[in-house]
Amino acid sequence: MNIFSNLLSQTTQPATAKKQRRGIEIKSPREIEIMRQSAIIVATVLKEIAELVKPGMTTADLDTYAEKRIREMGATPSFKGYHGFPGSICSSINNEAVHGIPSSKKVIRVGDVLKVDTGAYYQGFHGDSCISIAVGEVTQEAAKLIRVAEEALYKGIEQVKAGVYLLDLAGAIEDHVKANGFTIVEEFTGHGVGRNLHEEPSVFNYRTREMPNVKLRAGMTLAIEPILNAGSRHTRTLSDRWTAVTMDNSLSAQFEHTVLVTETGYEILTDRSKV
Repeated sequence: MNIFSNLLSQTTQPATAKKQRRGIEIKSPREIEIMRQSAIIVATVLKEIAELVKPGMTTADLDTYAEKRIREMGATPSFKGYHGFPGSICSSINNEAVHGIPSSKKVIRVGDVLKVDTGAYYQGFHGDSCISIAVGEVTQEAAKLIRVAEEALYKGIEQVKAGVYLLDLAGAIEDHVKANGFTIVEEFTGHGVGRNLHEEPSVFNYRTREMPNVKLRAGMTLAIEPILNAGSRHTRTLSDRWTAVTMDNSLSAQFEHTVLVTETGYEILTDRSKV
């Protein structure tokens, strides 16, 4: 999911697996197999939402659908009730960067950039993913923003392999975003994911010295999720205490995958092409 990174320091809990390093949990083969299942539930829901969304629907309609499908597949929504969040999805439109609350008053319109982020909790483990959807015909700027956001995600994922460092991912994302004239929201980051929705480590989308530059190990599971703005990188949180919007009202786009680190590379657990 998105991030809920403003709460990340509160929600990260000590790793419980026997194999751990600096609080980062290394999943066992059995745990990874469960995570594959939770992740495929998330991928299925997002693929279905991308196909059914249309102008005139509300974000509450999408939330109802997502919760129904997650429960039908034997899981529970990761987001619902998380620190009081009321929805099963985060639904953010246009200048809403992240954590938009689903509402029957939010009508989806032609030209919107719609971000849908969701998670599923299955047999003790979470899957987490986000997509950005162009609703009907959008502006050239919006189309490019969505395209570059997805490309940036994959630029980061392509760096994943045991032995590389988190800032290698961050640098690949940052370079692609800047080369295309967009900005990266810095208030929110990706994160580890597994038994808890948010775990160590924080996964930055830009080069920084704020956190240790963690070396990746096989068995880590990461939620990688760059958020791009068409204008200023800065955001502010609305009075609902969740929805973050761009300071200059520019468009924002986001993509996210749950990714497994392997000895030879990576496995995208929330790969929608597999459902």
